[in-house]
Amino acid sequence: MRVAVVGASGYVGSRLVPELLRRGHEVVATHHRSPATAYPWSGAVQWRRVDVHDEEQVVEALEGVDAVVYLVHGLDDDDFMRLDRLAADNVAYAAGVVGARRLVYFSGIVPDLPDDELSDHLLSRLEVEEVLATAACPVLTLRASMVVGAGSTSFEVMRQMSHRLGVVQTVPAWMGGSVIQPVAVRDAAWFLAEALERPGVTGHLDVVGPDRVSYVELLRTYAGAARLLRVQVPVWLAPVEAVARVAGLLVDVPSSTVASLIPSLGHDMVAERDAADVLGEPPGGRLELAEAIRRSLATPAADGAAADGDPQAPSVGDPEWSRHRSVLDWAISSALRR
Repeated sequence: MRVAVVGASGYVGSRLVPELLRRGHEVVATHHRSPATAYPWSGAVQWRRVDVHDEEQVVEALEGVDAVVYLVHGLDDDDFMRLDRLAADNVAYAAGVVGARRLVYFSGIVPDLPDDELSDHLLSRLEVEEVLATAACPVLTLRASMVVGAGSTSFEVMRQMSHRLGVVQTVPAWMGGSVIQPVAVRDAAWFLAEALERPGVTGHLDVVGPDRVSYVELLRTYAGAARLLRVQVPVWLAPVEAVARVAGLLVDVPSSTVASLIPSLGHDMVAERDAADVLGEPPGGRLELAEAIRRSLATPAADGAAADGDPQAPSVGDPEWSRHRSVLDWAISSALRR
């Protein structure tokens, strides 16, 4: 099957492509500016340039494909909600024009709440899902909460803050009671590839790991795996906007992305329709949280995006801000930026 991975150079896409190649699929990888030649699989795919906000370009980029995986999210733009709707509409239209037989979208778990209680980040994910569902082919949305793996945006926010906040970590009270089911990127990639090959499954499923933890327990699990001495202390007077600003200053992840993600931490992110109940379990079962974190922090034997690598490991193609630095290096660079 010829599969177009729209957003192949992103984090999840970079780990999905080798899984698709292992399964014998031909991969068409889209890029916006230039191909991500740093990834080990770059020479094994057909690169096509596309601006997802240009309908004609999207149709041309998807020409001849049998299936589409849509992985684009525009959190780094102030107008990301409108742009994401436009891009999704173009992809849904193009999938019908080229005769694609399957469309899979990787989204985020959306709590069952009124729209006005959802963050812009979650509301945008839901809107994109609804737009893509209008495509003239079977469509499945896989919803995930936090994706665990070196290079993952949410994982890197947790890692960098855990190392930089010191022994005492303040946790806003409004997120202290929220429950989350993080999923290892290895398992997320497997579920995406499996979903492509199961066109009879439509609607949405939740891609989660086997552990349900609070955010406090998540931070403690990370600290244990990283061998850090950390104590979490709840803080009651911590407005969402203030937390987002402080987090943006503490980490190397783009501050606009952090600001979009933080408001979602006040919601439970757990499965209502577990993908494993429908698609089955990955070989060997899903990684437990502590093991997924441990493998994400281990010194890798091979590139994380290589065919023989551990997807949990870092890749040379990952964003520069995902390169872990010591607290001293971070402090020096922060001081130089001021």
